[in-house]
Parts: sequence; C-alpha cells; structure tokens
Amino acid sequence: MEDLKVHAAAPDEEEEEEEEDLVDPHVEMRETCTKTSACAVLKEKLEECSDRVNSKSNTSETCYEELIDLIQCVDHCLEKTLFSKLV
Repeated sequence: MEDLKVHAAAPDEEEEEEEEDLVDPHVEMRETCTKTSACAVLKEKLEECSDRVNSKSNTSETCYEELIDLIQCVDHCLEKTLFSKLV
C-alpha cells in the first residue's frame, strides 16, 4: 500500500493570506479625499513648505498650519462617508 501524504497549509499561513487581502477603508478613503481639488491644493502647499523648511539648515519655521489645514480638509471630506463604510 502506498503512503499518502497530505499537505495542508498551516493555520497561521492561511490567516496571514486572509489578512493581506484586508484593506482599511479609512486609509483608502483618506487617500481619495487627499486627491480632491480642495485638499490637493493644501497638500501642495504643505509639500512646498516642507521642501522650504528642509532646504534650510537653521530655521524656526514649521509647517504646522499647512498640516492642520490639510488634515481638516481630509476630515471634512471623510465625515460624509466614513461611518457608513464602518458599519
């Protein structure tokens, strides 16, 4: 009689494969909102500020206001649809 060998994936491997397929809708929606015309302008301003600050060796300038403006824009965009996706 022949020896039959059955190879099954370990439970941990199956769980890892399933977890890789999961995508956080918040991350995708945040990226989508960042690309809207209103938020894209603010993202560009933040990137310009960041480049300007990084190009200086000694500066007290920060991009705090630009960052807050972008975050508020994205949050405003997300508030319309995020919670309906989480239910």
